[in-house]
Amino acid sequence: MAREEHQLLIGGDSVPALDGRTTDDLNPFTGEVHAVVAAASPADVTRAVDAAEKASAEWAATTPSTRRAVLLKAADLLEERTPDIVALMAAEVGGVAGWAGFNVALAANVLREAAAAVTQPVGEVLTTETPGQLSLAVREPLGVVAAFAPWNAPVILSTRAVAAPIAAGNTVVLKPSEDAPIAAGLLIAGVLHEAGLPAGVLNVVTNAPADAAAVAEALITDPRVRAVNFTGSTEVGRIVGTLAAQHLKPALLELGGKNSLLVLDDADLAHAVNAATFGAFHNAGQICMSTDRVLVHRSVAEEFTAKLAAKVGSLPHGDPADPGTVIGPVINPRSAERVAALVADAVEKGARVRAGGGGGGGATVLDEVTPQMRIFREEIFGPAVVVVPVDGDDEAVAIANDTEHGLTAGIITEDTRRGLSLARRIRTGIVHVGNQTVDDEPQAPFGGVKASGYGRFGGRWGVEAFSATRWVTVASEHGHFPF
Repeated sequence: MAREEHQLLIGGDSVPALDGRTTDDLNPFTGEVHAVVAAASPADVTRAVDAAEKASAEWAATTPSTRRAVLLKAADLLEERTPDIVALMAAEVGGVAGWAGFNVALAANVLREAAAAVTQPVGEVLTTETPGQLSLAVREPLGVVAAFAPWNAPVILSTRAVAAPIAAGNTVVLKPSEDAPIAAGLLIAGVLHEAGLPAGVLNVVTNAPADAAAVAEALITDPRVRAVNFTGSTEVGRIVGTLAAQHLKPALLELGGKNSLLVLDDADLAHAVNAATFGAFHNAGQICMSTDRVLVHRSVAEEFTAKLAAKVGSLPHGDPADPGTVIGPVINPRSAERVAALVADAVEKGARVRAGGGGGGGATVLDEVTPQMRIFREEIFGPAVVVVPVDGDDEAVAIANDTEHGLTAGIITEDTRRGLSLARRIRTGIVHVGNQTVDDEPQAPFGGVKASGYGRFGGRWGVEAFSATRWVTVASEHGHFPF
């Protein structure tokens, strides 16, 4: 079978890298080359920003109805391609069918939410002390936006990275992950252009892993780029945020999490087990919102853990192209080795394996985990979860907050007032009472606190993140001056 070949998208055209280099896009399940993509250099980034800058003024002046029509048509086109995208995500990122289908459905709704946002109010009338003056706060596009999309939820997160900026009247240069250059970049660009997006409004630069830092730096530091959004690891997010700050550019950062699910003593344990299993092992645990720690009341801890281990041990894993597979592979051998090392460190220090035990394709449940173990504090981002018994609500909240991260949390209880009270005490950007940690809706303010980043995607918050507020006054009469 011939390998697919993909080029950069600059100014509406598919073009090779200036030096002609390419890089391989690997299938994480087979290890074989799935596709070959152009490997951009900083010079290619400059070309992409040139194209975005050239298209900026015209796109900013485009009527809201025109922008809305493009976004709505793109949503429909994306959904029509669901079978192809399911196959693409299996081959490129090891995504199972259910996860890929969810990616398409949510990404389409992200586009529809962005379409709805184009006619939201873009300013307000202010009070003023000056007689005869109209005072306005006006929101306007920023210009060129740099966007970085990860591999783990590639269709959702690439769409989210570009939809609100485009809806707000900006142009975009998108750099997708080296592990998903098609699903996290070229796919959504192709759909939007088919829907009528003008040339240059969205440009995509793919690159080889070795060039990632240089390409990202060239994009962030280009003076014509006026804002940055990045979804990915906290480690890389610190670099992106620092670069943006050094060049006085706003950045929206959605980073890693060490997410806790609290199971209270009044919980329906069957529901709690199902919720924890989904939260921890959906997409093989490779979601920023994945449940890393289950903090369960000691009175029900053993019963809960035994039932969780039994359910997790029965989950089919393997080939993501098999419709029956629940847990596909992790993205690459490096990630598998990292997860396996976290599990091995915990076991060596006394943790008990209740299910699984490996870090690669299986699903692992550990208990008797202590703060001295790396897995207690480090983000797992793979198919493993730890169960930690707690003596009460206060201890559960203390452990949930005892992390540098602050993305999401879940609380399983049959008492919603109790759950809401606890939710107010947990320091995360998101918390779900009666549910697990993984949830997303395009109209909701999505983002974290602390080392999980800052800024919010979604709804009006996304549009505000990618527009600037200006103060404009209009004098209806001549003023008087002291000299």
